[in-house]
Amino acid sequence: MKTATSQIRPAAMLGLMACLTFAAGTLPLTSAAQDSTRTIATGSNIPLSTNAPDEYMVKPGDTLWDISRLYLRDPWYWPEIWYLNPQVANPHLIYPGDVLKLIYIDGQPRLTVAERGGGSKRLSPQVRREPLSRAVTSIPYDIIAGFAGRPVLLDKEQVDKAPYVVALRDEHMIGSAGNEIYVQGIPDAAVDSRYSIVHVDGKLRDPETRDLLGYTGIYVGGGPVARAGEPAKLLLTQSVREALQGDKLFPESTDVKDDFVPHAPSSDVNATVIAVREATVMGQYQIVALNRGSQAGLEPGHILAVSERGKVVRDKYKRGGLGADNISVMGGGSKVQLPDERIGLVMVFNTTPRMSYALVMEAQKEIREGDSAANP
Repeated sequence: MKTATSQIRPAAMLGLMACLTFAAGTLPLTSAAQDSTRTIATGSNIPLSTNAPDEYMVKPGDTLWDISRLYLRDPWYWPEIWYLNPQVANPHLIYPGDVLKLIYIDGQPRLTVAERGGGSKRLSPQVRREPLSRAVTSIPYDIIAGFAGRPVLLDKEQVDKAPYVVALRDEHMIGSAGNEIYVQGIPDAAVDSRYSIVHVDGKLRDPETRDLLGYTGIYVGGGPVARAGEPAKLLLTQSVREALQGDKLFPESTDVKDDFVPHAPSSDVNATVIAVREATVMGQYQIVALNRGSQAGLEPGHILAVSERGKVVRDKYKRGGLGADNISVMGGGSKVQLPDERIGLVMVFNTTPRMSYALVMEAQKEIREGDSAANP
């Protein structure tokens, strides 16, 4: 089990940053938030949430996004409100039971960890050893971990390098649960380590350049390595469709980066949703692929606003009037481009040079392929 020792992950760096009350000096806490001006006095005029509480106890299942949404109208601005106490060398992670308080320092609102574990324990700079699984993460960990273990949106390099099914035992043409398969590309895999099998399906192309960026995938099944080597032998213990020669393998369990904090890109980003996971429309906590990656400046934690592209319509009433005589003939009239309409927010959690994956955080309408994604 991983533990947080002297090296603390940056997630909680801003991680509601331990604006800690410690023995050398206690930060003054106001008894109530300043309702008259619920904005951050940093010159950016970023509004606090109208219902921002003066005190909040972190609950199991909370994410940093949830907590930031509680305090800020626009959660990606949370670095503006989290305050790092410079006298604490290693800011602590945030845990369920911790009490957060909204305070004012030099007239500016700041969020601080006032109590640890729901008690009145006085905080001091020290190393806290806790299982990382208990710490609050930026976004739901199980969702992105599940996506990593069963990837169905794949970048081109990932597919090119992935191990693959080279044959099925007893000359079977297709495999299902209970069959043994032979795999090339995992010579050092430990016996009993588990892999997912994914069938590579459609191509993902950049809608602007038509360059091949990646592929969609279909989850086939999975199972443990029965014998190491090259080829290795894997026992297919679960299947939802037939396994075929050439299908790709990915580890079921993998380390997933979740130590980022939501923030807006520092430069302009104009991307397009090029794929959605397992469906034609998306809702909250679904995953999308974008046609922009690290080469365009995207990085994990970036927040993008998704907009439905405005349609082009015919203006049949340009000359005015409402009578039938003023309506142009069928198909006539000048073209009018309707404006794009914002319909949601996504948070980037993984990037490749030319493509990135993002989690839908908010959606007022279904997010679809072809929608645009840009700075919020």
